[in-house]
Amino acid sequence: MHRIVLGGLIATGLAMAGPATATTPEHEDITALIESIRTATARFQDVNVALAEGYIPEPSGECVRADAHGMPTELGSMGIHYLRPDLLGITVTEPRVEGTGIHTDFHSPGILLYEPQDDGSLVLVGVENLVFEQAWAAAGHTQPPSLAGRSWDAMADDPATAADEAHGFAPHYDQHVWLRENAHGNLEPFNPAVNCKQRHM
Repeated sequence: MHRIVLGGLIATGLAMAGPATATTPEHEDITALIESIRTATARFQDVNVALAEGYIPEPSGECVRADAHGMPTELGSMGIHYLRPDLLGITVTEPRVEGTGIHTDFHSPGILLYEPQDDGSLVLVGVENLVFEQAWAAAGHTQPPSLAGRSWDAMADDPATAADEAHGFAPHYDQHVWLRENAHGNLEPFNPAVNCKQRHM
C-alpha cells in the first residue's frame, strides 16, 4: 500500500463568518451540538484510546498553522490530525488520495484534532469529517454536505495554478468542529486559540 499523504486535511476554504451572538438560535444550536460532540468524544482526550480505536497520526506529524500555509497568522492553527482511514474510506493514495467514504457523523468523527503540549502530551481541541466529492455525488447528493446551516468547505485542485489547492487529495469536502472556543466561529477551519508555535512532535 502506498504511503498515505494527507496534507489535504489541512486545506479548507477561508470564508470567515463572524461569530454568532450568545442570544441567537443559531448560536444556541451550535453550542448544543458542540456539547454533544464533546461528550461523545471525551474518551479521545487520551490519545491512546484513539489509537486503540483505529485512529492514526497524519504521517507528516505536522501541527498545522495557517501562516505556514500562506494564510494570515491571526487565523490560528488546526493542530495535529489523527484519522480513521476506514471512516474516510481511503482506497488509493496516488496520484491523489481518493476514497469512497461519505461519513458525516461528528459524534464518531473521521478525524481528531490535537494540540501538542510542551511536555509531549496531546490535548483534543476539535474534530473533523471529510468526504470525497465523487463518492458524495454517487450516493445521490446534489449539494455539498452541511452542518448547522453551513456548507462544508470544498477543495479541488486548479490545474491552471502552480499551487495544489487540494493538497494531494481528489476533490473533497471537509468540515471542522472546535471543542475549544473559536473567536472566528466554532465551525471555521482554523482556531486562533490553538497553539502550534514551538510545539513540535
